[in-house]
Amino acid sequence: MRKLKNDELDRLTLEEFKTTEKLPLVLILDNVRSMNNVGSAFRTSDAFAIEKIYLCGITAQPPHREINKTALGATESVDWEHAENTATLCKNLQQQGYKVLAVEQADDSTSLENFKIEEGQKYALVFGNEVFGVEDDVIDAADGCLEIPQFGTKHSLNISVSIGVVLWDLTRKIKFG
Repeated sequence: MRKLKNDELDRLTLEEFKTTEKLPLVLILDNVRSMNNVGSAFRTSDAFAIEKIYLCGITAQPPHREINKTALGATESVDWEHAENTATLCKNLQQQGYKVLAVEQADDSTSLENFKIEEGQKYALVFGNEVFGVEDDVIDAADGCLEIPQFGTKHSLNISVSIGVVLWDLTRKIKFG
């Protein structure tokens, strides 16, 4: 076994990525404080070829050195838009046919392993502030909550880890059944 070189990975060019079919997923970052987490969200979104990222409220926007440090160019490949109010954005996306799911620990949440993809459905996934999580008014506006099962002593995962776990799980279910 040997590690592959970058030119052996057969990745898309930026131009090819822009025109390739995307997964029917968008990310909503609800008042995320860390620019490193924002950059990681871009990089992970590029890896899974999602449609778009919405940066809401106080969430930092590219271009910024701290975002670029972890995004590694993904701010150029992944479409993004700023929205001032996350709950209003959720309602607008619902009117466009998206099912809005907050990734949060809440009563009546659906554990990620039990979540079933509806064929043809588009999803908007809301990830919250590193300290306070997804705002209550956003949870109220959402169609439901997804929860990542955890088995240790900590109450939460870092947002960048949560994004990776959720996007992988939904990508697997969409692409591979």
